[in-house]
Amino acid sequence: MAESEFDVLILGAGSGGYACALRASQLGLSVGLVEKGNLGGTCLHVGCIPTKALLHAAEVADSARDAASFGVSATLDGIDMPGVNAYKDKVVARLFKGLTGLIKSRGITVIEGEGRLTGPRTVTVGESSYSGQSVVLASGSYSRTLPGLEVDGERVITSEHALRLERVPKSAIVLGGGVIGCEFASVWKSFGAEVTIIEALPRLVAAEDEASSKALERAFRKRKINFMTGTPFESVKPTDSGVAVTVQGGEVIEAELLLVAVGRGPATDGLGYDEQGIAMERGFVLTDDRCRTNVEGVFAVGDIVPGLQLAHRGFQQGIFVAEEIAGLSPRPIDEAGIPRVTYSHPEIASVGLDEADARELHGDNVTTVTYDLGGNGKSQILGTQGFVKLVGLKDGPVLGVHMVGDRVGELIGEAQLIYNWDAHAEDVAPLVHAHPTQNEALGEAHLALAGKPLHAHS
Repeated sequence: MAESEFDVLILGAGSGGYACALRASQLGLSVGLVEKGNLGGTCLHVGCIPTKALLHAAEVADSARDAASFGVSATLDGIDMPGVNAYKDKVVARLFKGLTGLIKSRGITVIEGEGRLTGPRTVTVGESSYSGQSVVLASGSYSRTLPGLEVDGERVITSEHALRLERVPKSAIVLGGGVIGCEFASVWKSFGAEVTIIEALPRLVAAEDEASSKALERAFRKRKINFMTGTPFESVKPTDSGVAVTVQGGEVIEAELLLVAVGRGPATDGLGYDEQGIAMERGFVLTDDRCRTNVEGVFAVGDIVPGLQLAHRGFQQGIFVAEEIAGLSPRPIDEAGIPRVTYSHPEIASVGLDEADARELHGDNVTTVTYDLGGNGKSQILGTQGFVKLVGLKDGPVLGVHMVGDRVGELIGEAQLIYNWDAHAEDVAPLVHAHPTQNEALGEAHLALAGKPLHAHS
């Protein structure tokens, strides 16, 4: 093959793109990986990894603030934002170095620069053109804003700007009560800011089970994080000290800055997808359940494909596509089986169907059980509240697992096995969970769903 011809040509080196590249090279295919920024994409550089580092720093701040309740004499003297950023950047740099080395060691050709699709299987970068037997579109996403809402990067910011802040704002308005909005609200509150969330939908984290939303709202009230739900944004204007935001109904809220967290849009504009006849909808690339577009030999993965915009979804889709191209006929990914975590304090984690969706599909054949973390020893040691809620079919498999509480994101691994392997409560109930762990709460919830609760449950 010529140096510009590859078995697999991938546009974008985020979670979906680099996972596809690594798996394809492992399967003996020649791989070209086009990337205009750094390898690793949104997740590594301006998404999951840096935000979770901030959330961990926030947890440390809360631990210091609350140390006396554990009998430890400590005081929180303040937040050194440059220090927090140095810690965050060090984590990112270490992971970036590891990924770069890995890509290099696998013989993957990295093509630096902005790529455009200029033929059904041709990508042009600058003056050079490259072709692939198969092309994988993995161009990722960007922070959305609303019509008439100008992001200036100083007073009106996106999550990318928020990750680079050199100070803790005295006060902040977060526009959007989804995952990103709730995570930043949680961080800034732990760092000592006054925070108000404005959400147009009726509840925070509206994509989660209603019980999870209610639990998070209760916890945020307790933490004195202000939030307004069912409240659409109208306008924002600068003031001497920051911004004044007007919401529907005319109420005005003032703060030092406004974080726009209204979701992420697909980064497909101007990349030539339309011109090559690829089926699109509202900027997203449409695919079938095998990640194939309507154009022969062209696949799409990650945030540009409608569905959950999660790094681990893109990652898994990337692996799937590499195996599909190599002729391994992998099993399609069940979107409901992808775990979802909001890393706020407390955390929310879920997999499978929520109660409303399950009832819509199965009516009265649905049964639920909620196990309160109040009965879980490790949760009491950690001082966290929440629950494990199971949604299941009567005499059938578990359809959904929903959890709220600190660190429940670490429990979602077992929950996604339960869901993805169609386990019945009776299959999980006899399994032994270590004591004392939060994992036990999953075991107890399944005991209850199997009709043999050891402790009271609701």
